[in-house]
Amino acid sequence: MRRTISTEEAPAAVGAYSQATTIDDLVFTAGQIPLTPEGDLLDGADIDIQTEQALENVEAVLEAAGASMADVLKMTVYLADIDDFEEMNDIYETFFDEDPPARSAIGVDALPKGVGVEIEAIAAR
Repeated sequence: MRRTISTEEAPAAVGAYSQATTIDDLVFTAGQIPLTPEGDLLDGADIDIQTEQALENVEAVLEAAGASMADVLKMTVYLADIDDFEEMNDIYETFFDEDPPARSAIGVDALPKGVGVEIEAIAAR
């Protein structure tokens, strides 16, 4: 049965989407941008700070769904500037102790609210 996930520990959905949905043991998060749960947009911050906030948001949504970063099967990272890959990756790898999940990192033309990074996850609880 499909279920939607919502938590105050991550930014509220600002459109026609849920923070995450689940079915059976799978969790699909919405793309998380560097927006704090309090609503502060970190669009002017360096990419490492933006990446950390986006990943903290993913982590909070996963926890609300009964999962953790250790349960992530696949992450997708969208970068407004692919040249930010190394700085993003330096922060990204701190969220995974061992055996990181599969990942795609994609350079895009633009992201919502002018941010530098958006990250989404698929996990199995």
